[in-house]
Amino acid sequence: MSFVHLHTHTEYSLLDGASKIAPLLFRAKELGQPAMAITDHGTMTGCIEFYKEARKQGIRPILGVEVYVCDDYTKKEKQPLTHLTLLATNLEGYQNLCKLVTASWLEGMYYKPRISLNLLEAFSGGLIILTGCMMGQFSVYLQEGEIGKAVGLYKQLSSLAPTYVEIQNHGLEGQEKSCTNLAGFIEKTKVSL
Repeated sequence: MSFVHLHTHTEYSLLDGASKIAPLLFRAKELGQPAMAITDHGTMTGCIEFYKEARKQGIRPILGVEVYVCDDYTKKEKQPLTHLTLLATNLEGYQNLCKLVTASWLEGMYYKPRISLNLLEAFSGGLIILTGCMMGQFSVYLQEGEIGKAVGLYKQLSSLAPTYVEIQNHGLEGQEKSCTNLAGFIEKTKVSL
């Protein structure tokens, strides 16, 4: 079975990613990975470069973004932010990602480009939703023991587009506990990983 990174930050994730696109894809090819996603924080700036380089290196490019989510992206005030990972499955999905990211910068910008779930609902065609890193609302609910809220959010996201639980461990503080919580949730509910 091959492995595919579905949550990858590049040099375009300011203060968060340092990987340059060409060497990143070269290494993926060396490891026999048939595809890779680009999911920079709040931006799709690197998508064209990523797409062209991936095609050049014989790797299937998956275009995506890790969005910042708040309750009402149009309110210019501080609100709790969580993360959600979105991947395009086709041209409609790519166009919807472009619309979401554009709205996040033009209408939702308040220190960071933000969207809310009602905007995602309007532009969810052609997308796959991943529940996000440990800063995702889904993972936060599990960390706080709010299983009912996690189930409710998962159902809400699943009603918008195919949704999968995202699990990752980079050795960061709190990630091991987050992974344990996510694994327990997956085992109990039999949702898709």
